[in-house]
Amino acid sequence: QVQLVESGGGLVQAGGSLRVSCAASERTLSRYTMGWFRQAPGKEREFVAAISWGSGGTTHYKDSVKGRFTISRDNAKNTVYLQMNNLKPEDTAVYYCAARPSILVALTTNDYDVWGQGTQVTVSS
Repeated sequence: QVQLVESGGGLVQAGGSLRVSCAASERTLSRYTMGWFRQAPGKEREFVAAISWGSGGTTHYKDSVKGRFTISRDNAKNTVYLQMNNLKPEDTAVYYCAARPSILVALTTNDYDVWGQGTQVTVSS
């Protein structure tokens, strides 16, 4: 089964940018739809963005991150990225990547089979 490892989190001031990455253990990442979720303290894990498999990749975003976050994938490197610009304090959370062996984008945690361990993103005001 594919394993996922996130990296790139950290502390940034409001208005700043971060890019988090998710590296997969298998070369078959190209056959998975990938998602990013986040979980803030005391809150449920929520959908942030997803990208389907294929060279183009259909994307979908949580409304509050549209225009600020961009999900992308490099199948040759078995890696998925989440570029986060104009960060806000409310973006503070642990960010998780997830994979599902389907061409269809999904928005709920139950739709994803494999999860990474998460990376902390903290945005100071």
